[in-house]
Amino acid sequence: MNRNEAAPDVGQPAERPRGGALRHLRWLAAGFVVGFLVPFVLADVLDLPRDLYYGGYASTVIVFVALWARATGQGLAARARRRWRPAVSLGLICAAILAFAVIRTDPGTSRPDGLELAWALAWRGVLYGAVDALLLSVFPILAVFGAAAGSRLRTSAYGTIAVGAAAMVASLGMTVAYHVGYSDFRSEKIVKPITGDLIWSVPTLVTLNPVGSTIAHVGLHVAAVLHSYDTDTFLPPHE
Repeated sequence: MNRNEAAPDVGQPAERPRGGALRHLRWLAAGFVVGFLVPFVLADVLDLPRDLYYGGYASTVIVFVALWARATGQGLAARARRRWRPAVSLGLICAAILAFAVIRTDPGTSRPDGLELAWALAWRGVLYGAVDALLLSVFPILAVFGAAAGSRLRTSAYGTIAVGAAAMVASLGMTVAYHVGYSDFRSEKIVKPITGDLIWSVPTLVTLNPVGSTIAHVGLHVAAVLHSYDTDTFLPPHE
């Protein structure tokens, strides 16, 4: 493993973000609001068709995360190149676990074929899965680590573990905020995405590379399209 793929440095301060911790934390708080409002307004209030909803959701999240990255000096493209081998490996492992969970916990349903299936895989599987990963894992985890960058916490192994625990809590909180935007997840159904977050967030949490969690989440959504196209869990909003 070369220097660029090494684990996060312990024993020296991490790179200090532009604007400091408070700026990251303000963006994180705004992210919780956006994460809730997008499904609440577009799905619950406006009742947009599913594929149109995904377009609105993806546009909103991509713009929001891009603004956060620019405002705080986060180079997501550079992060995607660092530790990419373990990130991809962990992403594929977590994708397989999540796909297995879909098959075991969700009943199989009929699905379209041909061009309609190809469209569903691209739009509902890849695009929606990638954007979900961006909002639910990549953004909150990197925001917390960004807030801690340059602090004394990052100079020790125990401090880095504490930051990682806080990042995981932020990711879980984002998953809850997003899913309760849908009326049917304001119930015991919320347990499934919370459990899933403990798996799909691992690659980015361990490597601080956005690619791993994206692969994991795309794997989940592609499995849902192929196995349970009419799922009432994995591809909200549900009719």
